[in-house]
Amino acid sequence: MAGKFDPQNAQNLVEIEKQFAVKAVEQAQTYWNLLAKVAPSELRLTKLDDEIFQHTMETFPELAKEPHENLTKLDEDWMKSPEGKERWRKFIMSYEKKIKDHNFGSLIRMDARDEYAEKNTIFVTRIQFYAIEISRNRLGLNDKAHELAKEEVEKERLEKEQAEAKKKKKVSS
Repeated sequence: MAGKFDPQNAQNLVEIEKQFAVKAVEQAQTYWNLLAKVAPSELRLTKLDDEIFQHTMETFPELAKEPHENLTKLDEDWMKSPEGKERWRKFIMSYEKKIKDHNFGSLIRMDARDEYAEKNTIFVTRIQFYAIEISRNRLGLNDKAHELAKEEVEKERLEKEQAEAKKKKKVSS
């Protein structure tokens, strides 16, 4: 009989890493689709959005400082510096029993004004994703992304309509 899985002592198996990556990409796509459909100021990501927002602003005053440049465009070096890691670790651990999969990997956009892309994406924990995106939504920093996402959905819809029209034309010929 197999013992209980211990993630702290597990080897990084390639297949497991791929599954986590697929899950993170799916979550990013879902979030981008949400941004296309719902105004960021009206978007709720968790039942604890108010608490997470308040905690983020108190714990990271540099993100709260107007005009919110540090929240609009994330500084990966700051986040991964020894001081940043320690501050984030304490923040993350405070949600261990409150948020399911709080430390699961998620993709986040470095610059809130742009879409998900290889050069605009980093890997963070789920609670870091929530902290940053909830804050961006509350402060109006995802409004540009909302417009981009809506334009992208509309473009895809028109392309699909054109493809279907071409199919119909070929069938009737």
